[in-house]
Amino acid sequence: MAANHTSGDGKNTESLLASKVSVAFFPPGDQPADQNLWPRPLLRKWMPMLFLGTCLLYGARMTMPICVVSMSEEFHWSKIDSGLVLGGFFWGYCFTQILGGHASDRIGGERVVCIAAASWGLITAGTPLLANLGSHILALMTFSRFLMGLSQGVFFPSLVSLCSQRVSEGERGLLMSTMHGGCHLGTLLAGGMGSLMLDWYGWESIFYTIGFLSGLWALVVWQFLDGSVITKPTDAVKQPALPLTRLWWRLCKMPPIWAMVFAHMCLTSTSYTLLSWLPTYFKETFPHAKGWVYNTVPWLCAIPLAVGGGYVSDVLINKGYSVIFVRKLMQTLSMGTSSVFVMLLVGPVTCHSAIIYVSAVMGLFSFTSGGVSVNVQDLAPSSAGALYGFMNTMGALMGVLFVSLSGYLIEVTQTWGNVFAVITLINTMGLGIFLIFGDARRVDLEGDSPVQVV
Repeated sequence: MAANHTSGDGKNTESLLASKVSVAFFPPGDQPADQNLWPRPLLRKWMPMLFLGTCLLYGARMTMPICVVSMSEEFHWSKIDSGLVLGGFFWGYCFTQILGGHASDRIGGERVVCIAAASWGLITAGTPLLANLGSHILALMTFSRFLMGLSQGVFFPSLVSLCSQRVSEGERGLLMSTMHGGCHLGTLLAGGMGSLMLDWYGWESIFYTIGFLSGLWALVVWQFLDGSVITKPTDAVKQPALPLTRLWWRLCKMPPIWAMVFAHMCLTSTSYTLLSWLPTYFKETFPHAKGWVYNTVPWLCAIPLAVGGGYVSDVLINKGYSVIFVRKLMQTLSMGTSSVFVMLLVGPVTCHSAIIYVSAVMGLFSFTSGGVSVNVQDLAPSSAGALYGFMNTMGALMGVLFVSLSGYLIEVTQTWGNVFAVITLINTMGLGIFLIFGDARRVDLEGDSPVQVV
């Protein structure tokens, strides 16, 4: 039900807008019981739009990792310098996570993701211009990545908030897995097309193209919002029964919350590290390999696994399996099984074998869309955006350290095996904590009993 807010002329503006949306997108007599949820026709419009948004998000994020080898040769960067530039993204990524999630929890995340896309599109297109300013290029590129992190930091917390507020429980896993598929497609397009553009037109062309497409997407979504946005969610079941301070204090005392946060931190930091360094790994280990192959095949294989993971988790829950069993199963596939393939990269491997192992790792990573990524909506749906923002902030901080540490390890030891071994260790620790302390019962309401560890 819409809130009874009135404008200056006394009209109930939110109720009027909600009524218009219902009439325009959902026939009378066929409306959902929860008026905060997107009607199915509207959900079908938003899903491909958000899919494209996550595609462009990762396309913009991958521009620097793809170009860093060429840029390091042009600007005479060491591995440590490259690690600083790549790690700059995560410093910015830390600062806007909680803010973006909290804003989306309170006012809805539709416009938040639109403004974020316009910002990162502008920054991406402006990166080559900063590089041509002359001196202090290393500092300028690090600052550009910092700004990129700031603009992209609000996207996923807003997406989780939208999923919690606008999508029914039976469709959340599929939506989140579809968004993960968009991440892989964005990485795929940036890797495949980016490698070709890098060879044909130079590294600057990649930044210009993805920046333009991101801005175009933001413009289209902004026009789309004029006719389809539903106003601020007000359903009582979505709002916390506790004051904000007491709510967060309660959440901080819950072992399942910290188990979820820690597992997300570990997986996020290791996946960011692989995203940042895999192009360099293939370039240096297999110098005669085609860039478009190793920048394309892993993500092409990961897309169906990403979508399938969320679908399988929803099917298992609908068949009667407990929610926490499904969450732990999906997270085991994501962090446990993938670690086996990471360890296979430690020893001598052929190029074809490395591509197969990396493809398996990236595909299995995406199974978290049926695990920790939606566990936040199980435990605290009223504050899912802000809590997910906190999780991503911690993951980004860990990512900053790990991306930079990886560059140092590669520079000093002249081997990649140590990096892959540390990735395996971190993921194994995160999975173990989640399996021991994880839960899926809601903990953000006044009447909830203390959560028992499963």
